[in-house]
Amino acid sequence: MNQKLHTPEVDHLFDAILTLKTREECYQLFSDVCTIKELIAMAQRYEVAMMLEQKMTYLDIADKVGASTATISRVNRSLTYGEDGYNLVFKRLGIKK
Repeated sequence: MNQKLHTPEVDHLFDAILTLKTREECYQLFSDVCTIKELIAMAQRYEVAMMLEQKMTYLDIADKVGASTATISRVNRSLTYGEDGYNLVFKRLGIKK
């Protein structure tokens, strides 16, 4: 795991996120913490990850969600060489076996 990410401030943010219980609570906190553009970008990367997991092509993904091939490539790199966060969530949501 990236040690530069491990700071008390990030721990505090993650602790706050872990207290959320509903989608509406997520909207409340993330609307305060993120700009609309940041939140849309995170959501788009997550959608790209799900589509890559379904073996969709870069061009199909770009057409469907409007992501650049650079963004798709970055997400693909995270799926292949990252910390397995996407895969952890996919398994818990039943997206991946």
